[in-house]
Amino acid sequence: MAKYLIKRLLRSFITLFIILSIVFVLVRQMPIEGYFPNIEKMSATDIQRGLADRGLDKPILVQLGNFFKDLVLHGDLGTSYVYRDEVPVTEILADKIPVSIQLGSMSLCLSLLLGLPMGTLMAKYKGKFFDHLGTGFIVLINAVPAAVYYLFIQLYGTELFHINLLFSQNPPVVRWILPVISMSLGNIAYYAMWLRRYMVDESKKDYVMLARIKGANENQIMFRHVFRNAFVPLAQYIPTSFLNTVIGSIYIESLYSIPGMGGLLVDVIKKQDNTMVQGIVLLFACVGVIGLILGDLLMVCLDPRISFAKKGGDR
Repeated sequence: MAKYLIKRLLRSFITLFIILSIVFVLVRQMPIEGYFPNIEKMSATDIQRGLADRGLDKPILVQLGNFFKDLVLHGDLGTSYVYRDEVPVTEILADKIPVSIQLGSMSLCLSLLLGLPMGTLMAKYKGKFFDHLGTGFIVLINAVPAAVYYLFIQLYGTELFHINLLFSQNPPVVRWILPVISMSLGNIAYYAMWLRRYMVDESKKDYVMLARIKGANENQIMFRHVFRNAFVPLAQYIPTSFLNTVIGSIYIESLYSIPGMGGLLVDVIKKQDNTMVQGIVLLFACVGVIGLILGDLLMVCLDPRISFAKKGGDR
């Protein structure tokens, strides 16, 4: 396991280095307006002086080396010049990330509380009414564009619960109801669909048939054995789902004016704040890489029979 983790970490660092290098070079090809909040009022001399102060007049490889040096030694992602003039990127992210984590954590908990029982019952009553009902829900969520049912929930949910459209205008508890429901629906359908599939596959295996021949209780077989084994491959994606809450939901946060990471990404792209875009891309990349590693570790914790040290165990 230690050897596997070292290999994965090395690959992760290489992947992040490549991603950041590409993004850094591409951002440097963007118009220089992304580094000056009032460039239309600046003279050519002021622009050149500003570029020199920010180190943007140096060769691209020198700039890249300085960026990684500041990142590794000081955790410095640079400074925002347009979104918030002369404010460090890390300071801006520190204000936004907790909001997205709060929204995403509640959404993930609701998804697990509803999605896992739904998938279990669909597998247990395969081909019966509840299975058809759950399948209809899954098909509906996957077939209808998310933006459509987001707007539907916002339109009718505000009337049903008598709350305001905007996040900041509601009491602390009430303000989360509609965003959490909206953000949970996709994951509820995802967990239910895959858990049902894994449990149906598990229920056809020899050990389940043997247990039934021996007269074991059907509920005990389904919940103690089938669910336990079927949950292992699904658990691989839970850390990634949780870490993705850090970056928030672009559409939902923008729809309800939630001051989190999702809305932040939209704002910095609109304002062409190159340094902020660069910092957020780093966060997105780290979330994806760390999520994959934690997913593998969670699988091993749930099922000690899995070993990534064996040939074919690494993915």
